[in-house]
This record gives sequence, C-alpha cells and structure tokens, in this order.
Amino acid sequence: MPDAIAVIPQPADVERTGDEPFVLTEATTVVVDGRPDLIGIAVLAADLLGRVGGRAVEVRYAENSLSSASGVVRLRLVDSLPPGDEAYRVTSRSGRIDLEARTPAGLVRAIVTLRQLIESGPGGVMQVPAVRIQDAPRYQWRGLSVDVARHFVPVRDLKVVIGLMAHYKLNVLHLHLTDDQGWRLHVRSRPLLTRLSSSTSVGGDPGGFYTAEDYADLVAYGAVRGVRIVPEIDVPGHVNAATHAYGELNPTGEPTDEYTGIEVGFSRLHATLPATGPFLADVFSDVAAMTPGEYVHIGGDEVLTMEADEYATLVAAASAAVRAAGKKVVGWQEIAHTPLEPGTVVQYWDTRVDPAPFVAAAQAGALLLMSPGSKAYLDMTYDASTELGLEWAGHIELRDAYDWEPSTLVEGVPAESVIGVEAAVWTETLRDLPALTQMLLPRLAAIAEVAWSAPEQRDWDDFRARVARQAPFWDRLGLSWYASPQVDWTR
Repeated sequence: MPDAIAVIPQPADVERTGDEPFVLTEATTVVVDGRPDLIGIAVLAADLLGRVGGRAVEVRYAENSLSSASGVVRLRLVDSLPPGDEAYRVTSRSGRIDLEARTPAGLVRAIVTLRQLIESGPGGVMQVPAVRIQDAPRYQWRGLSVDVARHFVPVRDLKVVIGLMAHYKLNVLHLHLTDDQGWRLHVRSRPLLTRLSSSTSVGGDPGGFYTAEDYADLVAYGAVRGVRIVPEIDVPGHVNAATHAYGELNPTGEPTDEYTGIEVGFSRLHATLPATGPFLADVFSDVAAMTPGEYVHIGGDEVLTMEADEYATLVAAASAAVRAAGKKVVGWQEIAHTPLEPGTVVQYWDTRVDPAPFVAAAQAGALLLMSPGSKAYLDMTYDASTELGLEWAGHIELRDAYDWEPSTLVEGVPAESVIGVEAAVWTETLRDLPALTQMLLPRLAAIAEVAWSAPEQRDWDDFRARVARQAPFWDRLGLSWYASPQVDWTR
C-alpha cells in the first residue's frame, strides 16, 4: 500500500490510525438517517462505491441494529466540527467508515474524499486505508467557467464536467451562455434568442441551446453533487447573438448578421434605445427565476467601442435587474470601473492592467473572484507544441496552474475581500468533450487545490506525486487528458 494519501485537494488534517483497512464486499451497506435531504446523498455514495467495487451497494435507513454492524458506511450530520457548511470528517477502519459533516454539502465532500481513498489491495480487493481526515475549504467559491457559446456543450458532456468538478470539490459551474456566436439558454420573454441565434458556433460548427428543462436538469444534477450553477448573460458587449435575433437592439432597427469568428469587442448594446432597458430587465428576470442559486453573472467584459458613462449606465441597469430578481451580481473585472453595490463580485482575469480600480472596489465592499488568465484560463496552451487552445495569456503548464496565491494576486486588495478562485475554459478551439477534458486535465486538479487548501498545506512536489495517481481514474472514465512531462504518471 502506498504511504501517501493521494487525495486532491490536500485535506487540512490527515492521520493514519494503524488499524486494518476497510474492505468493500457484497455486504457493504450505506446507512443514513431517513431525511429527504440526505437520501439522495446516500444514493450517490452507494453508486460511487458500487462502481468501484463492481457490485450494487444497498442504502438503508439508520437503525440501532445497524449501529455496530460490520461493512457499514455511515452518513451522519453532527455539530462537533469546525464552522463552515462544507466541513467534514472521514474516519475509516476495519469494518466501518463514518462520514460526518455539519451540512449535507459537507457530506458530499466527505463522499468525494472517500472515493479518492479507495485503492486496490492484496488479491485485487478494493479497500480504504484506516485514516482519520478532518477538512474544510479555504474559499467558499471554487469554480469553473465553461464557455458554451463559442462551441455548444451538450447536457451529457456538461454532466461529465460536473462530475469532474465534484471529484475535486469545486462547487460553482459558471456557464458563459451568450456571446457573439450563439445564445444558448431559452428565456421565456425573448424566444427568438434561441430560435434565431442558437444554431451557429465558431467556424460554422453546429450550435444548440438548453431548454428550460435542460437547465433545470443541470441545476438538479449539480446540486446533488455539491455544484451550483451561476448563469452568465454577457452584456453590454459580446451581444451579436442578441442583436441578430432582435433588430430593435440596433440603432438601424435591422438584425445583425450571424457571426462565427473569434474576434471580440465589436458588438454592443445602446443605452438610448427604447428596447434596451426592457430587454435587460426581462432577460435577467427570466434567468434569475430559473436559477435557485444566489448569483447571476452580467458579463461586462471587452466592451471596446463604448464611452465610460454609457458603459456604467448599462452595467447599472443589468445589475439592477439582477438585484430586483432577488439575486447577487457577478461581473468581469471591467465593472470595477463603475459604481458597485457592496457584495458585488468582481471576477479578475487580466493581470496586465492597473490594480487601482480593484483596490477601490474592494474598499467599497466588492468581493474579488480570482481567475487570472495567466494561471487559471485552461484553454491556454500547455506549451508551444499544444495543438488545441490559444496563447494570448502565455503557456500554462501544470505547475503554473498550481504555483500562485490568490490572496496576494492583486496588490492592495485585502485577503478578506477575496471570495474565491475560478478557472475558465473558452471554447474557440474546443469542439467536443475530448478536446475539453484534454485542456482541463490535469490542470483542473491544480486549480481545485489552490481554491480549497491553505497555502501552508500546498506543496508542489507532494501535489505532483498525488496527481500522478489520478491518471487511472481518468482512464477508467475514458477521458482525454494531457500527460504533463512535469509528472511521473501512474498508468
């Protein structure tokens, strides 16, 4: 048995207890209290254990007769943990595993840790080493932004991405749903957006969109796995798909042509047009009503042909629509140049610009979400020979994605103003799931550890050894991934 505990992200506290391992057998049973909010989590645990062990695992409600039974994986909510919704404890020994947390979200994190602990023992049996792990995340926002506008990503493929996110304890899937190339979410108030502007992608590739039912399915699928959806409707730029569907959003009154290129900054809304205000109010109201989570993203990036006052007016209008629908506002870093309500999340992506607006925004009560293009944009090439991806932010090898510190990224921004970390993957060159996972893996695991684990817990050499042991898992799932030369991979 390898000595290292190959869990990613690195837990806060790990102790081997010296007991015999827990062995998965036909008698292994998941036991849970009969609460509706816990039953789905128990089914998830049983499914994961069953897939690894090659046999069905039964779920039972807690009974006194089961409290001392052998082969039990017991899920339980407890108060004896540090504060935090996602704090959890895993205790494994011969015959029993206890998964404990303050909340259902914490139990999901415990299950993921258990899944990563399972290893092949003598005779090929699947077992869990005897350990005690107590853990909680550093940041409450640990995300991945997926661009489904440049190339559409079907629901089935997004579910694979959600599964990977959950495996590494990421908890926010930010969907970039609209751009010049396509509008990907049906909204009740503006049906032409998907009827006329969803069929295209970059290079003339096929498009697509999510129905309200598709979106609800994704929200529910993510929720069981501890991943919430943050939808992005990008305004007041990146709007050619909108102006193609609704000509009244143009000064001429005529729809714009479809766009399948990759240039940015040429499209825009107009604050003075009568159609613009109702469009923003209706669309953001619709999207907010479809989204159980507390955040809606208004975009705000790369508006290159608009005066500052008009930009501020449109950002304020979009933000007001989101707040009127009972949600909190997220926007790309450019919104920091406008007046913001306290609690607004500013997503920092371009490290080449003056930090002063972000310092001022933080001082005024905004929160910073760290997505530096040079570290966390996972569509950037690994090196000069990478066939997929872009390289405007440079090459990002695995260690580049791992070796950075969110709290000191923007000089002058207090550490307490940083709400979290989010990777992003843009799909100009990514046409399918193999291309997507090739760029995500292994770097998504690195970003996940940056977001979850405290700086003193992170060590490149240790991570390098742990991530090497993730390769068989990716292979079993049939996923494409990049064999970074910085790692001695286990195959």
